[in-house]
Amino acid sequence: MKAYKIEVLVIDFDKIGEDYGKQRIVECIENANYPNDCIAPNAYSIQEADIGEWLDDDSHPLNQCPDRETIERYFKQKNVDNEQIKRLEEENS
Repeated sequence: MKAYKIEVLVIDFDKIGEDYGKQRIVECIENANYPNDCIAPNAYSIQEADIGEWLDDDSHPLNQCPDRETIERYFKQKNVDNEQIKRLEEENS
């Protein structure tokens, strides 16, 4: 049997983390019903970042199959404003 450490980026469209705390995101993943208990995920750490406004036109950098560097930019900063989002979009286009 093998174990896999997987880092997952969760875009919180339903604001579960805002309403109930980021630990609730972990609980949703860990307590999901997987067929025949085929996997048993456990989260060992969680970070949160303000990613700015999510736009319906799919132009947000995190909606463009981002690489690790793009994702890490959000988590190195405390808050991301819309001007920073525009700069990230320009850098990734």
